Formats: sequence, C-alpha cells, structure tokens
Amino acid sequence: MYCPFCHNEQSRVMDSRVVDSGSAIRRRRECPSCGGRFTTLEKAILTVVKRNGVIEPFDRDKLIVGVKRACQGRDVSDDALKRLAQQVEETVRSHGSSQVDANDIGLAVLEPLRHLDEVAYLRFASVYKSFDSADDFEQEIRLMRRRDRGSV
Repeated sequence: MYCPFCHNEQSRVMDSRVVDSGSAIRRRRECPSCGGRFTTLEKAILTVVKRNGVIEPFDRDKLIVGVKRACQGRDVSDDALKRLAQQVEETVRSHGSSQVDANDIGLAVLEPLRHLDEVAYLRFASVYKSFDSADDFEQEIRLMRRRDRGSV
C-alpha cells in the first residue's frame, strides 16, 4: 500500500478491525519513511455480469433506485429499502462467487420485496419477468396466494 503522503511503497499495519458486519477490514497503517499514519478499508469486490455481457461492480445504491421505482407511491421507507438491498447483497454473496449474473440479483429481490409490499412486488415482477398481458398479472397473483396459503 503506497503512503498517501510520500508515496513510499511500504507501510506497516498498526491495527486491524472487522467492520460492516464482517464484510470489510479497516486497517490503521504507518509509513516507515515519513511516519505518516493513514487508514485503509479492504472489502471483497462483488461484480455483476449484465445481460449484454458488460461486467460492473455491484452497487447497492443502484439496486435501491431500481426497487424504489417499483415502490413509487407506496408506503415503503428508505430504511426498509436499505435493509432489502443489504439482504439481497448478502444472498448473492452467500453463493460463494465474486461474480454474479444480473438475473440472479433480480431473483434475490423478488421474495424480500413480496414480503415488504405486494404491489411493489407485482410492479417489479412485471418488468423483471416481462409480463405481456393482464393474464400474466393474474397468474402471478395466483402464485402469490398459493405461496401464502402454503406458509400458513
């Protein structure tokens, strides 16, 4: 790690701590050349492979914006959306790969969103599953009701 003050190639780790519920490590470092102290944050990078083949870093804020569109006009708080995004990120990370398909992220959104707000779920599912007609909505509603009866 280069020193941000003198650009020396070496630095010494003074202290390490786990942060963000174990998803990152905060390190306090010292440069042996100039004595400057600085902090680094190490986090495992999760990348998303989009349908067109483009690879980009996972962006929790981008996920929130997408789900927020489905929740427009609904009584869903920003905190609830942040929790949903965290849950989705944890779900896709739990598969053990640093690369995930955009399709898998959409799948991971569906169930938590259904529990959060059924109307927002239907809106999101209609785009995600490419609904073509009212029949698609009816079929999805029947599936939702079957799942709800099965969990009671």
